[in-house]
Amino acid sequence: MYRFLLSRQWVLLTLLALVLIPAMIELGFWQMHRHEHRVAQNTLIADNLKAEPAPVEDLTSPGHTVPRADYWRRVSATGTFDTEHEVAVRRRTNADDQVGFHVLTPLVLHDGRVLLVNRGWVPSAADQQTFPKVPAPPAGEVTVVGRLMADETTDGSGIKDLKGLPPRQTMLIDSAQQAEALGRKVLGGYVELTSPEPAKDSPELIGAPDHDSIGPHMAYAIQWWLFAAGVPVGWWILVRRERRERDQAAASAPAE
Repeated sequence: MYRFLLSRQWVLLTLLALVLIPAMIELGFWQMHRHEHRVAQNTLIADNLKAEPAPVEDLTSPGHTVPRADYWRRVSATGTFDTEHEVAVRRRTNADDQVGFHVLTPLVLHDGRVLLVNRGWVPSAADQQTFPKVPAPPAGEVTVVGRLMADETTDGSGIKDLKGLPPRQTMLIDSAQQAEALGRKVLGGYVELTSPEPAKDSPELIGAPDHDSIGPHMAYAIQWWLFAAGVPVGWWILVRRERRERDQAAASAPAE
């Protein structure tokens, strides 16, 4: 009755179904893992943003790599802004997706070490070669609060670290690069400024990371598993249809 399943066409179709089922199941688990990662990251962001600011020196030091557990951790630091060595970070967007620069200003601490502070976004100048107009930070000693971030890399950000840029411009926020340029000890990572509140003409502060959305990964996982369940059902429907068509053809064939 089902000898047609041994035909080349049906053997290939059956093998394809046997390959698709575990592949779709695995894709479902991959999306589930992405969902779990997103939920864990949202929890980490929320917890670190709610925590009381810790002295930045307690969480990082020169040459230190900021671990993921400390990303977005609120920290505080007291020092004096060094505007002479301020740099502009290229190809950065604001909340309205306008392309401009991030302003990276060294904050010189009491012990002479430096903390890199990302003071926010400013629009581009008339051309990419010109240093943008950057409002001055508060003069004298100031205490800042912000979110601790790890040094940027090309692999992590997707931004190429181009060479030959105009003076005081950079592609990535990298404490090792800035330490070499400054000739001083620079704490690993950097801080996204959140306080003090900027004046009206100051750089536009970087918004807090989204930690409410969980994305579509759970829905995608369920879809893949439904597809996997649908493959054998579809295969059986095709088999039954083939059997029915063959029976009808045999019944309508003229008797010899």
